Amino acid sequence: MRQTFLPLRSPSASTNPPSLRKTSFRLRRLLCAAVLAAPALSMASADYPNRPVTLMVPFAAAGGTDVTARLIANQLTQEWGQPVVVENRAGAGGIIGADAVAKARPDGYTLLIGNLGTQSINPELYTKLPYDPDTAFTPISLIAELPIVLLAAPNSAFNSVAEMVAAAKAKPDTYTIANAGIGNSTHLAAELLKKAADIKLLGVPYKGGGQATSDLIAGHVDLQLTSVLESSGHVRNGTIKALAVTSAKRTPAMPDVPTLKEVGVSGAESSSWVALLGPRDMPKEIAEKIAATVKKIVDSPKMRENLIAQGATGVGSTPDELDQIIKTDRQRYGDIIRTLGLKAENN
Repeated sequence: MRQTFLPLRSPSASTNPPSLRKTSFRLRRLLCAAVLAAPALSMASADYPNRPVTLMVPFAAAGGTDVTARLIANQLTQEWGQPVVVENRAGAGGIIGADAVAKARPDGYTLLIGNLGTQSINPELYTKLPYDPDTAFTPISLIAELPIVLLAAPNSAFNSVAEMVAAAKAKPDTYTIANAGIGNSTHLAAELLKKAADIKLLGVPYKGGGQATSDLIAGHVDLQLTSVLESSGHVRNGTIKALAVTSAKRTPAMPDVPTLKEVGVSGAESSSWVALLGPRDMPKEIAEKIAATVKKIVDSPKMRENLIAQGATGVGSTPDELDQIIKTDRQRYGDIIRTLGLKAENN
């Protein structure tokens, strides 16, 4: 007698609809990909970098952030044996270049040279950004601090902060102070100074620090707050007067210039900084590896001398330390921006 056997079918195959079977297949494929990617990620971290690295500077060439970027790029090239290239992509207060990094692959080969403005001021100043400032970047390391200095015109009667404060109190809203633009770190530093010293000065915004310094030398404005980097040459030549630095400590680039706190103005401390960041979701191992290399570089005597010559102070950090600096300064300057009611549009 001939018997017929039907093929056996699994219960799942007979009961699950095609959509569930497809979903199950996708999940298995994703799990397999994750398992396979884990050792690949470790290998990529150990091998990093094995090709050229781009440092994105979201400002024009020759500024303080750009100069610092090129110094660190040269040293990273020597340390890694791979080309580290600086690319300038300026516009919208640093937002265009920052956005390019935010959207880059998080493999460590496209990094952002950010600063106080891009990371702590812009998120509070601009009504909208093309990226989420809270999650778009992976903090890597601080590179340098760029102290801000209070300058007086060469023909000014002010030879000290005390004389300036006395004159400003005697004649409120009479004396002018230049800055590099509304919402710029120098503008906010001026607001801190006015509040701490209880004085009223007329702010004069410029499109950049260079033009403001030229007008200060010509006597068109009375005072200016700008980076030590942009003004140290003029101070050494005696074409402008340096009254005080706004940083917590004196800067090696101007060791004879006192801090505001030293001359009796407390609560006005401010300082810009330059740091290295990557896109979000960058492997922790790569971020820590880069941070360790940056610290090694900025701690070297040669790099310290090079940065001091540019008016900066080399300071390395861990990724977590940089993250905290960004958050602290964002809160501090955000309070000023909200008090003044400042808002900027990037479109």
